[in-house]
Amino acid sequence: MAKIEMKTPLVEMDGDEMTKIIWKMIKDILIYPYVNLKTDYYDLGLEHRNETNDQVTIDSANATKKYGVAVKCATITPNAARMTEYNLKEMWKSPNGTIRAMLDGTVFRSPIIVNGITPFIPTWKKPITIARHAYGDVYKNSEMTVEAGSKAELCVTKPDGTEERKLIHNFDGDGIIQGIHNIDKSIGSFARSCFNYALDLKQDIWFATKDTISKTYDHRFKDIFNEIFENEYKEKFAQAGITYFYTLIDDAVARVIRSEGGYIWACKNYDGDVMSDMIATAFGSLAMMTSVLVSPDGIYEYEAAHGTVQRHYYKHLKGEKTSTNSVATIFAWSGALRKRGELDNIPELCSFADNLEKATITTIEDGIMTGDLALLSTLPNKQKVDTETFLVEVNKRLSALMGV
Repeated sequence: MAKIEMKTPLVEMDGDEMTKIIWKMIKDILIYPYVNLKTDYYDLGLEHRNETNDQVTIDSANATKKYGVAVKCATITPNAARMTEYNLKEMWKSPNGTIRAMLDGTVFRSPIIVNGITPFIPTWKKPITIARHAYGDVYKNSEMTVEAGSKAELCVTKPDGTEERKLIHNFDGDGIIQGIHNIDKSIGSFARSCFNYALDLKQDIWFATKDTISKTYDHRFKDIFNEIFENEYKEKFAQAGITYFYTLIDDAVARVIRSEGGYIWACKNYDGDVMSDMIATAFGSLAMMTSVLVSPDGIYEYEAAHGTVQRHYYKHLKGEKTSTNSVATIFAWSGALRKRGELDNIPELCSFADNLEKATITTIEDGIMTGDLALLSTLPNKQKVDTETFLVEVNKRLSALMGV
């Protein structure tokens, strides 16, 4: 078959460790044989981020604004151990946090459902989509260690030069403090993205914070969501037959566990980070989760919602075979290619993305899967395969679907 031609490049953000190895395998085995792939490439591996003083991350986000669609590999957010391992100039911030802040988008994460893998929560029958705010909070914080005898205050210098102060704590002993922030514009974008996504999916949406304790910070989120819903979306929701529901985050957790799924759960940045991992794990695996960042002006960045699989990478470096789940990374590519096809009016590219996802799910439902899924699957005669073999098996089914 002739390869599918692309008009506009995808922004390609390469990553770290085992996911970087899988990234190349996916392109070589599943994409290059069918698509004349055009990308604007950025190496977001930790070594290159360090070499460029993290400018490459900023450049990749600006390129995403230019081209409208990006696909991102998992990347390392360094800690103290990584500082030594990679001889870093400084402890660079999360690339995801930087990109999300620059695009001012909302992250939507949803489990990939396959036959033979039963959710750990027996009541869950339908996917639960997490809508995660992608700006601020602990991902854009300032923090300090504090000596005993210190007084910590929150100080805001107003436009007229006057100051407003509030006592945080008088420290009798050593301690720590942290300052977080958010902005009304970003919260409003978050709300509109969530409501629009709910209308697209024709699903109810829940939003949860802890406004009873955080009576200013969290309550601001609640008020902005409510104001935008009442003024802009209430009638649209009624016409669509869906609802918007607010509750406390702890009540939401209890409701989620008792539910059957089939709705969107909107969370602040950190809450969404944690809860999406919980949802993914309870449905089966962190590697079975789609993730897309959507900005208010229609920019899309697709990624795998898990880490770089460090342990498997060290095995790979020793020449040992690994059985690493590549499904979320495959779906990041398929999601980005489909969106590029939609925006550029290339139906063949959209069809390819659909077939790639179908081939991936069919491979697992045929009993061929990586080790993490083999431990969970109830299918008879299941076969655990290594990382590359799984991709080869997916390609067998993909080539049949593509008529090759």
